[in-house]
Amino acid sequence: MDFINALFGNDSGLQLFNLIDAIIFLFVAIAVLYLFIFALKSLGDKITKYPSTDQFYSYAVIIPAYNEDSVILNSVKSFKKQNYPTEKYDIFVATRHMSDETISALTQEGVTVIPILEPKTSKTRALQLANEYIEQNQLKYDIAVILDANNLVDPIFLKKINDAFYAGCSAVQTHRVAKNATSSIAILDAVSEEINNSIFRKGHTQLGLSSSLIGSGMAFDYDLFNKCIREIKMGGFDKQMEVLLLKSNIYIEYLSDVYTYDEKVNKSSQFYSQRKRWVSSQFSSFYFGLLSLPRAILSGNVDYCNKLIQWAMPPRVILLGLSLLFAVLLTLLDVSNSFATILSIKWWCLFILLLLTFSMAVPDYLINSKLVKATIKIPLLFLMMFANLFRVFSKNNREDEKK
Repeated sequence: MDFINALFGNDSGLQLFNLIDAIIFLFVAIAVLYLFIFALKSLGDKITKYPSTDQFYSYAVIIPAYNEDSVILNSVKSFKKQNYPTEKYDIFVATRHMSDETISALTQEGVTVIPILEPKTSKTRALQLANEYIEQNQLKYDIAVILDANNLVDPIFLKKINDAFYAGCSAVQTHRVAKNATSSIAILDAVSEEINNSIFRKGHTQLGLSSSLIGSGMAFDYDLFNKCIREIKMGGFDKQMEVLLLKSNIYIEYLSDVYTYDEKVNKSSQFYSQRKRWVSSQFSSFYFGLLSLPRAILSGNVDYCNKLIQWAMPPRVILLGLSLLFAVLLTLLDVSNSFATILSIKWWCLFILLLLTFSMAVPDYLINSKLVKATIKIPLLFLMMFANLFRVFSKNNREDEKK
């Protein structure tokens, strides 16, 4: 094979090339098979529905908000349309950089506004301050609900969560979906969200494993939330919360028929910044979680071990780009040489399997002409995610105020 011979020089070079190819392929193949299994399991129509109850729990609805004047009031008004006793829930907005006019409007809506006076903050810190306010004022709640400032929910949101907790749940993640699809980036972000829902939430719970958390549209037993939020020290509230819950063998339920409508990013620059935070949080949580891995293995904590496997995998767009890149490059190296042909075939098979996985995970309502047009942005997203992997440990990479 002329190109590889020139590149590596001799037979030992070819063996090295083959070894490198095999190692990278094995790493990517394990991740793709993992995704495929859970995507396949998510195809079932089974939805966990809890029986209705007349027992109404009390809720603290906590919304961290950083410079969110344009959306927070609308989100609060939307939430107050709940088919749930108004005396059974209170809304707390922990805010920084919000106008006096917006604060006044929120107060008139019955919202407790908690100003954040610290010069630097994060979503985690906002939640901690809200929890401290509730504790200091000796307020008592059964359940904590975490929302983002731009989230909208349906009127049955609290009622459905209430039914799940009455049935014995201690932690739940609702079905977060996009409320906007005005650009190609927003469409791809919405697709990514639903792939996560299918694989890491529905697929997992169908196999008896915990759902992953996603940052908003979550609810926790309040005593449990109070305990965990005090222990979280680093960025990535949702992932650190997962670590603490799974270490304690607490199951996280996924309510696929309870929707939280979330605003997706519209620009490539926003996508880049958002994913950089997420990738950083993922790998930080992975290394943090490794400390408890031996104990989890010895105690048979499958949920915890599975979570670390999940966090060790590269982003899906990286898997897609790598499998296609290797397939194309090996095909083009020397089409007349069977060596390259054999190497490329397995990569093409892996690429096709990954496409099949994504096709199973994406719901029908997102498959349209807009999605087809949006796919031209995928190469750009691959390059941005690849760049993120090199910058993930940058000293400037920290959890942002707005996740």
